[in-house]
Amino acid sequence: MGAASFLLSEALVSGFTTGAAVYVFTSQMKDILGVTLPPLGSKFEIVYTYYELGKKVPDTNLVNLGIAIVAIIILLINNEIIKPRLAKLCIIPIPIQLILVVSGTLLSIQFSLKENYGIKVVGTIPQGLPAPKIPNFDILPEILMESITVAVVGYTVSVSLGIIFAKKENYEIGFNQELLALGAGNVFGSFFSCYPFAASLSRAAIQYLAGGKTQITGLVSCSLLAVVLLFVASFFQPLPRCILASIIAVSVQGLLMQAKDLPKFWRQGFFDGVTWVLTFVSVVFISIDIGLLVGFALSVSSIFFRALKPYMCQLGNVPNSDVYLDVTRYEGLIEHRGIKIIHYSGGLHFASRAIFKSTICQFLNINLTEETKRRKAPDFVETDDAIKYLILDFTALSYIDPSAISTFKTFIRDLEAIDVQTLLAGCSPLVFEKMKKCNFIGGEENYVRTYPTVHDA
Repeated sequence: MGAASFLLSEALVSGFTTGAAVYVFTSQMKDILGVTLPPLGSKFEIVYTYYELGKKVPDTNLVNLGIAIVAIIILLINNEIIKPRLAKLCIIPIPIQLILVVSGTLLSIQFSLKENYGIKVVGTIPQGLPAPKIPNFDILPEILMESITVAVVGYTVSVSLGIIFAKKENYEIGFNQELLALGAGNVFGSFFSCYPFAASLSRAAIQYLAGGKTQITGLVSCSLLAVVLLFVASFFQPLPRCILASIIAVSVQGLLMQAKDLPKFWRQGFFDGVTWVLTFVSVVFISIDIGLLVGFALSVSSIFFRALKPYMCQLGNVPNSDVYLDVTRYEGLIEHRGIKIIHYSGGLHFASRAIFKSTICQFLNINLTEETKRRKAPDFVETDDAIKYLILDFTALSYIDPSAISTFKTFIRDLEAIDVQTLLAGCSPLVFEKMKKCNFIGGEENYVRTYPTVHDA
């Protein structure tokens, strides 16, 4: 199953995680402003959230907002000024998030922020861990489809974050290993009534900002969380929610800044730019699962459309050498009279065979049907500059299927009818063997001659 992750293009991952970061940032705005929003549903949630926030602006708790702004300023100063300078002196960063949480809890207790100023606090945290029990399989038919959606989105978020951080730290992740870890963890957690889990954009970003780089980070986090749940949960109940919201909002700053990558993807190619934009827009304006589906469909479609239109060019000879280059990219190349050399790059299959045939006809500047009729006419006279040989450079042909070979056979016979002989150059062993199996070369009816290089042909 992890093989499907290879279809997650860089543009998809960037657009998806940037959109998800907007989602996370937006979800914290109500706690930063200190307002309560009604249930908004799962579709168009961000749009409805900002609409409702606009209506609730007059109800903003100014003390709540002030605390959030101070917390955000402290976090930004630490991240942008203190942390880079401290990193030169010490590998251990300042645990600014923990300092803010503890300080906020103590201030809330000291000044009774909830009672005196109406500040929203974390509230009751159940102490202890639930007793293990067998999951209720009776509800499986009711939640199966939703479970698949949750699993796919959760896995994609986890892998996308893994790809982003792996790229920053110059290492590779194992997609199947990630899938195995998530699956095993969720199976174990299901016996303790746990929520389905996956990597969290906010927690992952916070841990990375705090300097965490290995699995020891997760072990330390889980250990601290277990201590809190078992022994000191009540201490954090007065913690203002706006401080947690500020920490999360600042932590996704790096993911939000991926929006600056959009011009890069447009420069890389049209499909990459469109994939980024439509994935981001779908996540932000519709929902995360729809955005993922759109991005995945676009990534797969881009592979299909690129395969439909492979790279083809006409080659010319570098004087006094056996080197052949694209005539549209280099000057001073020689084109031999009566010979057309065409380079083909990509796969030649049932989906690209028609384009292959039509493009070669364009290079030869002929219409096969019309040319055949013209040659049968009594008054036909052949010109001196007529093409006699077509050399196909297949050094970059990665694959050919029987459908394409069947079309190729007919095409070569049609070319021979107008006195154009076809030669093949540079076929790889895989392509050569496939042609041989399909009786295209080396059989009783040898359709073309093959040569090791273009120069030999």
